Amino acid sequence: MAFINITVQLNDDRRDIKIDSEQKIKAGIEVLRQSGKLPMGESCDYFHSRLNERLVSSYKTFAEEEIYDGDILTAIF
Repeated sequence: MAFINITVQLNDDRRDIKIDSEQKIKAGIEVLRQSGKLPMGESCDYFHSRLNERLVSSYKTFAEEEIYDGDILTAIF
C-alpha cells in the first residue's frame, strides 16, 4: 500500500490529505466526506490534475491516473 499527499479542492473548500494511491478517486473522496474531512455535496466524475495539466477520471485509482505527491486535484462539476 502506497500513500500519497495531495490537495483536493471542491468548490471553495481546499484540503491537504494523505490517501492510498491504489484507491479509486471517487471512493476516496466519499470516505473523506463521510469522515467530515471534506464537505458533503454533489459528486463529480472528473478532476483537473495540476501536475499533469489534464482531466482525470474519478472512476480510476490515483495510481492509474498518475497522481503523485504534491498534486492538486480540482473538482470539475
